[in-house]
Amino acid sequence: MQYIVNTGFAGRYQFMEEFRIIQPSPLLAPYIKNYWLLKTACDSPALARTVPCGMMNLIFHRGNRLLSIHDNLVHPRAFLSGHEKTFADLQYTGQVNMFSVVFRPVGVKAFFKLPMNKLHNLRVTAGDLEDKELAALEQSLTSTENDELCILLIEQFLLKRLSHLAEHNLKRIEATIQQINSGQTDIARLADTACLSTKQFQRIFSEHVGANPKEFTRTIRFQRALHKLEHCPEIPFTTLAHACDYFDQSHMIKDFKALSGYTPSEYLAACPPHSDYFG
Repeated sequence: MQYIVNTGFAGRYQFMEEFRIIQPSPLLAPYIKNYWLLKTACDSPALARTVPCGMMNLIFHRGNRLLSIHDNLVHPRAFLSGHEKTFADLQYTGQVNMFSVVFRPVGVKAFFKLPMNKLHNLRVTAGDLEDKELAALEQSLTSTENDELCILLIEQFLLKRLSHLAEHNLKRIEATIQQINSGQTDIARLADTACLSTKQFQRIFSEHVGANPKEFTRTIRFQRALHKLEHCPEIPFTTLAHACDYFDQSHMIKDFKALSGYTPSEYLAACPPHSDYFG
């Protein structure tokens, strides 16, 4: 998930105390993009919005938890977040203290032994997974206020569980992700790159990445558009649509609306564009 600033949400970042991005150790870098730490404090309810980013997260709440507006559910204290289909609005108040492990597209599978597509659009707890080691990590993180110790405990947990993935399928999927990152969206061509039938490719990709190829390419195309807008905010939308391999400008507007709740113009008016995936 990617959190975005929305100037229409009162107090979105007025109460932010700290936001830090921490890089993983070299052994974990192939699987972990980064860790981030967010601390806020506010007396009245404030809102945040998340948009799909193409990467799964392991979230730990050490302070007040967030309320999902759509389903009226409070986030678990700790959970593994699968790929999201669309945006989500969250409400928070008081002291928020969050840690997140941001996995690379195939990173989660190196630490959790289950098909990643089983987590799609879900928030899964240690209890759901019957994972005693994750439950112990959750308890350790929520009982310490030392940020550096938290990172150390997370890395110890991940390094202990790190396993080597089957090379043949991992290399196939990584090669197709590189193509998707470069703008390829044709599923048949991606399957050819993986030397698999379309049906085999869709199954293996979903099991490794957690979203099917069509959903994943849609999210990454949206993230590419945000990245281009971040570095070239004056780019005409017709040019942006062409550069990001949308069929036309209407197609891009439709995808923006579905994934963020905004048209491109509304997005730019609401918040500075930024891509967590390409950032």
